[in-house]
Amino acid sequence: MAAGNVNPFNVSDSEEEAEQRQDGADTERSPSDEAQGHSLGPFSPPAYSDPAALLSSNRTSPSVDGIPASAAAVSGIGAETRVSLDAIAAQLLRDQYILTALELHTELLEAGRELPRLRDYFSNPGNFERQSGTPPACKEQGVGPGGPLNRAGSISTLDSLDFARYSDDGNRESDERVAECEIASQERKNYKSSPETQEPIRPLEKRALNFLVNEYLLKNEYKLTSITFSDENDDQDFELWDDVGLNIPKPPDLLQLYRNCGNSQPLHRDNVDVAVSVDPSDLPGDYFTQEPVQQTDVIQQQQQQEVVQELEYQISLLNSEKQSLAEQIKKLQSDIQALQRNVSSEPTAGVKSTPSKENPKCDKPPLDNGQYLDIRGVTETDSSSDTTKTSTSTTIATDCTENSTTATQPHSKLKANGQQSKSSVQFDQPNRKLSPAFHQALLSFCRMSADSRLGSEVSRIADSEQSVMLMLGRCLPHIVPNVLLAKREELIPLILCTACLHPEPKERDQLLHILFNLIKRPDDEQRQMILTGCVAFAQHVGPTRVEAELLPQCWEQINHKYPERRLLVAEACGALAPYLPKEIRSSLVLSMLQQMLADDKADMVREAVVKSLGVIMGYIDDPDKYSQGFELMLLSLGDPSERVVSATHQVFIPAFAAWCTELGNLQSQLIPSLLTRIEKLLKGEYGLDEHKLHMYLSALQSLIPSLFAVLLQNAPFTSRVKLQGDVPPIEVTRFPRPASPLQDVATIVGSREQLAVLLHLYDHQLQHEGTTGWDSLLWVVNQFLPQIIDIVGRINVTSSTCVHEFSRFFWRLCRTFGKIFTNTKVKPQFQEILRLSEENVDATAGNGILTKATVPIYATGVLTCYNQEEDRKLLVGFLEDVMTTLSLSHAPLDSLKASFVELGANPAYHELLLTVLWYGVVHTSALVRCTAARMFELLVKGVNETLVAQRVVPALITLSSDPEISVRISTIPAFGTIMETVTQKELLERVKMQLASFLEDPQYQDQHSLHMEIIKTFGRVGPNAEPRFRDEFVLPHLHKLALCNNQQTVESKRIDIATQLFEAYSALSCCFISEELMVNHFLPGLRCLRTDMEQLSPEHEVILSSMIKECEIKVENKAIGEAQGSISIAASLVGEDAKTKFLSKMGQLTTSGAMLANVFQRKK
Repeated sequence: MAAGNVNPFNVSDSEEEAEQRQDGADTERSPSDEAQGHSLGPFSPPAYSDPAALLSSNRTSPSVDGIPASAAAVSGIGAETRVSLDAIAAQLLRDQYILTALELHTELLEAGRELPRLRDYFSNPGNFERQSGTPPACKEQGVGPGGPLNRAGSISTLDSLDFARYSDDGNRESDERVAECEIASQERKNYKSSPETQEPIRPLEKRALNFLVNEYLLKNEYKLTSITFSDENDDQDFELWDDVGLNIPKPPDLLQLYRNCGNSQPLHRDNVDVAVSVDPSDLPGDYFTQEPVQQTDVIQQQQQQEVVQELEYQISLLNSEKQSLAEQIKKLQSDIQALQRNVSSEPTAGVKSTPSKENPKCDKPPLDNGQYLDIRGVTETDSSSDTTKTSTSTTIATDCTENSTTATQPHSKLKANGQQSKSSVQFDQPNRKLSPAFHQALLSFCRMSADSRLGSEVSRIADSEQSVMLMLGRCLPHIVPNVLLAKREELIPLILCTACLHPEPKERDQLLHILFNLIKRPDDEQRQMILTGCVAFAQHVGPTRVEAELLPQCWEQINHKYPERRLLVAEACGALAPYLPKEIRSSLVLSMLQQMLADDKADMVREAVVKSLGVIMGYIDDPDKYSQGFELMLLSLGDPSERVVSATHQVFIPAFAAWCTELGNLQSQLIPSLLTRIEKLLKGEYGLDEHKLHMYLSALQSLIPSLFAVLLQNAPFTSRVKLQGDVPPIEVTRFPRPASPLQDVATIVGSREQLAVLLHLYDHQLQHEGTTGWDSLLWVVNQFLPQIIDIVGRINVTSSTCVHEFSRFFWRLCRTFGKIFTNTKVKPQFQEILRLSEENVDATAGNGILTKATVPIYATGVLTCYNQEEDRKLLVGFLEDVMTTLSLSHAPLDSLKASFVELGANPAYHELLLTVLWYGVVHTSALVRCTAARMFELLVKGVNETLVAQRVVPALITLSSDPEISVRISTIPAFGTIMETVTQKELLERVKMQLASFLEDPQYQDQHSLHMEIIKTFGRVGPNAEPRFRDEFVLPHLHKLALCNNQQTVESKRIDIATQLFEAYSALSCCFISEELMVNHFLPGLRCLRTDMEQLSPEHEVILSSMIKECEIKVENKAIGEAQGSISIAASLVGEDAKTKFLSKMGQLTTSGAMLANVFQRKK
């Protein structure tokens, strides 16, 4: 305790207790009190250091709120004066020592000395309704004895209450009160004012009310009105409260505000004393309570004397303080005059001529104030002494008086680095003898203000880089919200520069938070700008600050509701990967991206995640993360979005393969793992999952460039690689087009020149030196190829998807590894399995492989990868051999059909396939000719009409006159396909004549197989054929066949024909059939068929009866429609008139759809 301090209680037993009281007083003093206390300086009364000096922990003088201090202080003037029990009770209640006060109250009651103060306090239940156990220190924030009573900081009257506070939101945090007060103060003003004097609505108030009104309309089913309201306020997003622009939580809806507003008035009128929570001793003398307490005259006189003594003591303190301040002012004024005389006598003096006593802090300037040119001319003294600001604006007054054009001050403070600043601009001093007070009063008319935040920033000019950073850190949070959203990216350089150089970590974090929240939904260009800035920031500050400052911003927005913001996070993780510590790359960032890949619902976000994961794979060096990377690859490949899968093939798999290459497990783990999964799929009990097969096989296909690069880099000739100018360049078509630059072999090995040298040595090695000692190539030849060829033999040949996927895989593999490798390593392994020798033509047991998918995949994936003449001859010979072998062996033709379908999709192979088929047409075996006729059906759909007319139709007509009836029947499906796909009339007539000959030639009347094939073909092509062909040829002949079938005596043949007729009529019933055809052919044919089904298949007879009934109803309705034709015309005219009237009525609507219902209301 300072010397000379007086303890009014005089009850301290030791100096330790006195020090404890001193500490307690310091902790209980509010910030405002500290400011006031410092302003008094050494002249402040010493009694303030003791907590019981004034018996008021939150007031230092009677001037605060106009309420006098406790009367107990009066008794503390003299050391001998005894403190009254009432003062002790008041202090206990004020410091929230409720239990101690209750104990004192109980003891006084037992002693018969009851205190009115304690009796009134403990008898009022309002003091304990919201007791929260707030410690005494909380009184600094204005919390009364009863706890936070609805945050009413002063005596609340009806017109001063803010009804919005008593809403569903409860007590908000303290940082929201500032923004709340900005609106609440205006609302209270408007509430108290009359409608005539009410201020106009402010923009933020309008937006807030618009949001609440729209919310009310939607909740109460006024949807059309809400739509109209939204259209009229198209500048506001009614789905987001944040769009309003207020930094407060969303208030309750209109109904809740209305109810709270109506119910709160009587509550506060009855309980004003409870909300205030003020001690009676702190109130003015004329204050009276709602329940007057009967007191004895002795007690009343004693309390009045105590109040008078307390006020007299306060008056004496203030008088002494006033005298001290007056002396201090006189001293400072004399110092100012002395300084002015020094300046006028030495006009050329700079900063170094300033006396050291004027600014003792020049040697070590503060971080915030020591590096500015202060145009206010305020001299700040040391913070350890009294904080006193005096005006030194004489030079400014001179400048304003004489209209000087200079812009700097004569006294600039020193920079932080201690270097002397540039010499100040000198001002002419007036030869006047005006007093400084007159100068200052004269300057007050210049309307310069530095009281506001902005005025404070404007009034001082930064004089160093660090001070500029500090100024930007303070100003940018206020600038950003006022910049248009479309132009906010212009602030990115400013934000980043400040965030890089600002010395305060908290300010840097705030600036980076602003950067990531700069734009609500940033587009591609804006995200690129932000990412570019993040990378520049990372390059400037290093990995430690990137981890500590940038990554938390990403983590905060990983679950943001806008996908554009999550997309920014995903892209930032990849862009920042090179600048992060390696431990963070393989742990935190990898986990973040894995979580987003698994949980995010937006395709574009997952796509960016996959690309960033690829970047991470390019920088990761922890071998233990291989299994996690493999799982991420499978997860990305199985994504339902095509764009995510594409990004996986373009970025992630090449990067992951490059890492596996460095680890040495590309051939030992990655590729074998995928092959194992494919084999498990083929062994599945529930059929082949073609989607997963495509997933694994596409991954293998994307790994081919990396596998070939491993072969080149581990080859025996690697040590002989030298970049020479005589190496031939790489052919443009040497490699298949890569899906991305990362799959380009030249990119993987380093450069196109180095790849050219490696390829030259690679071909030479394969052709002349062999593969001895080339382990990576031997693994491909001896392990990889046999395993994948074995898998090919086990897939379903009828699955066109599987055949196509494996064909593309082998095509890319052969093109990447080169022609020499294909001819010497790949083709021999296929040829050994297929065994297409003449000796095995008749041996059916050894040709089971010809019915597997090995045939089409070898033909379309291996034999087509090179298109030279010898390659085409090899392909033609292979297909001819397969067709001959399968035909003569009576084996299924599925493998040959799959080959024709896959090759027929490419027009470049149509001529080649026709050559193969013509070989079958002229073959000596009828079985081969039948196979050729069947293959024409597959080829017709993709061949242009010129080839059909010149090559296909002549071949089919040749086969249609074949001595073997089976060959002729085999041509019928091909003729039907021509009728379905070709539009040339000449071709159609030729085909029609050929089909007619099959039906009308007497030699075919008893050909059951021919009739079956024709009916089956009619049912297949009839719905898609030319209507004239269907009406004039198909339906009449079906009728004849159905009629003839009624007379069939062989029951098995009759049921076969009837079943095919049923399928054909079912397909044709969906077509448009004229009334004449319906009556003459379609209905009679159905009746004939029903006759057959009645005897052979009753369940089909029920369906046929239903079909006949529907057709008869259609015919009857058409007849009725024709009879009412004239009536329909008149009705249509009336309908047009009604339509016109309705549209004209609709056109008269000038409001929104909310009025639409009025149009349909019945007139009353």
